[in-house]
Amino acid sequence: MSLVSKEILAFNAKAYDPQKEEFVDVSNEDFKGAWSVLCFYPADFTFVCPTELEDLQEQSDKLKELGVNIYSCSTDTHFVHKAWHDHSEAISKITYKMIGDPSHLISNNFEVLDENGLAQRATFIIDPDGVVQAFEINADGIGRDASVLIDKIKAAQYVRANPGEACPAKWKETGETLTPGLDLVGKI
Repeated sequence: MSLVSKEILAFNAKAYDPQKEEFVDVSNEDFKGAWSVLCFYPADFTFVCPTELEDLQEQSDKLKELGVNIYSCSTDTHFVHKAWHDHSEAISKITYKMIGDPSHLISNNFEVLDENGLAQRATFIIDPDGVVQAFEINADGIGRDASVLIDKIKAAQYVRANPGEACPAKWKETGETLTPGLDLVGKI
């Protein structure tokens, strides 16, 4: 069963907040009231993960312009996140909250926990009501490109603001949309 159009389940967790340089509490309630991107990854102090999280940081200004909060999450603790932030050139650039999920509750809630107890490479776009609008899961060896989130979020925001319209493939913010209906059946 897909998590798209489902409200995220309740959780409470500790996170490392690099902007405040402190540990903070994060819950599902923090995902309400604004758009959010939640980026799961297998583990701190690894190889592909820092490239993905650094790439996500490089898109953070564009995401903030869209009103999007960014979170990362792995099954490591918030303490390990801080140590990684303190010792990795790539991770030291991160300004978004890094959620620890050692209990596996969040990874289970989002159905991304693998058989080894690690989170899969998964990215979720969550709307201001705390509802999943899109997600992507990649195999371990396939790193993600955070730039693709920009158009997906713009499309999700457009559809939310314009009920009854849909964004076709390769839609860009200034592009035409579709109004699904009987008149379009078999004509596209």
